[in-house]
Amino acid sequence: MTLFQLLMLGASAFFAFKVYEHIQTLQDPKTESKDDEKTDISSLVDEADTKMVEGDFNKALIIYKEANYQQKNNPDILFKMGYALMQQDRYDEALDYLKEALELDKTSTAIYQALATTYRKLGDFEMAKNSLNSSIAIDGSNPITYYNYGNLLVDAGEVDEAKKMYEKALELDPEFKEAKEELEKL
Repeated sequence: MTLFQLLMLGASAFFAFKVYEHIQTLQDPKTESKDDEKTDISSLVDEADTKMVEGDFNKALIIYKEANYQQKNNPDILFKMGYALMQQDRYDEALDYLKEALELDKTSTAIYQALATTYRKLGDFEMAKNSLNSSIAIDGSNPITYYNYGNLLVDAGEVDEAKKMYEKALELDPEFKEAKEELEKL
């Protein structure tokens, strides 16, 4: 063998070894894509949550929609989409997403409360009451639920019942400033 052939053989062996090393560090593509997908969804939701805090509800909605496109049937994302729409007074649209979220998670008091608020804004007081009753059935110790129920009853003209709800909220949280204020107004 000539010197040139030996050099070429050595270079080929070196590159073959480097390719072998690289192949050994690669992960199964299915595993890698699932991990990447979770990271992508999490980062999208985090970004949208930040936009919500900043008050950019439309941008948040766009980002939540992208997350929903990438991961279907996630009740938390659907809930957040509905909530972003509520913040834009788009209650009819919000209702669709909140109902879809509820179908996937019937134990979320947050979804029931958001539904109650949406129904209340749409003037459907009976459905709002049903939603709040469901929330109470899941967790009867949340003062916010009773406060929201009081607000609903005020809108429905049921002042005596509203007082009871505000009092229950204060029983659960004696420092609940908003409940105190609403009770004083009545």
